[in-house]
Amino acid sequence: MSSAPHYVVIGAGSAGHGAVTTLRARDPAARITLVTMSRLPFYNRFDLPRYFRGTTDWRDLLAVRPQIYDELGITLRRNSRVDEIDGRARTLTFSHKEVVGYDKLLVCTGGGGHLPEVLVEYRALMHGFATFEDATRVARALPARGRVILLGGDMIGLDLARTLVETGHEVTLVAGEFTFWPHRVDGAKRAELLAALARSGIEVIDGRIPVAIEEGRSPARRVVFDDEGTLDGDVVMPFFGSMPLVDFMLGAGVDMERGILVDPKLKSSNDGIWAAGDVCQIWSDDLKEYRFLHGWKNVRLMGELAARNMTGGAEEFDVTADFSIGIDAQGRVQSDFWEQ
Repeated sequence: MSSAPHYVVIGAGSAGHGAVTTLRARDPAARITLVTMSRLPFYNRFDLPRYFRGTTDWRDLLAVRPQIYDELGITLRRNSRVDEIDGRARTLTFSHKEVVGYDKLLVCTGGGGHLPEVLVEYRALMHGFATFEDATRVARALPARGRVILLGGDMIGLDLARTLVETGHEVTLVAGEFTFWPHRVDGAKRAELLAALARSGIEVIDGRIPVAIEEGRSPARRVVFDDEGTLDGDVVMPFFGSMPLVDFMLGAGVDMERGILVDPKLKSSNDGIWAAGDVCQIWSDDLKEYRFLHGWKNVRLMGELAARNMTGGAEEFDVTADFSIGIDAQGRVQSDFWEQ
């Protein structure tokens, strides 16, 4: 029986891919399994707006060649959902009841779109934008020069809004407390940024709270506000930031708040479990609190650092890392959250 360790990484996004390639480089003999719920191999979800510029073949959005995992001797398990982690036994259970053991586990499941409680019952009337399949459904529902209503307006949503305006669609942003998330802006700076969005061709509605979504015929959707006013559009898309996908971790024996709590080395309170990316909150000695750190660049670096520490390293992630947002020389909103 092989004495080589078995590393399991859950989540095949930027953090997960960076982790398994780093694990293989540092431990050539190890058994490595990468688990994802997606049917597709690793692609960059930050590239999804390209769909509206004509990149409609999923193969053109892949971040790496699919063959890379076979070449590196990494087992890729697609379409696989983990329902439970047993941190004591060091096992994970798939939804089809298969049980798999691990020596060290890295959780990189990221976050799902957050939705305010008042809008939860209308989820079926809105379009998400987290997967290639989501992008396909939005494109099919959106007529030429159709109107998209963005609720919330986090930075992922605003990136999509830029593309939609440039490709001839109408975009209305219903701004609120999550606008520019994960940036924290208020007062004069917020007003300046909203004005820049308006100059770029995005209609901005501020100070009104959406409380319901109704189905129509033409256009297909209606947003109802707290003041009983309405707004019609072809597609309604919520962008209220993200919440970590951690339900399957409830029995894992790790400390959690909103996400998995980890130290700066990205290790959880369980000796065999690490976490990286949007799913984890990292302890900051300076702030005396756990912090979320989002964005493609941060997530990738976390995955790689966690893998080095799982194989004997003792590196700490820079918890002071943050994003800047402002207006460039052309008067457009510019954020390093969008940088890859």
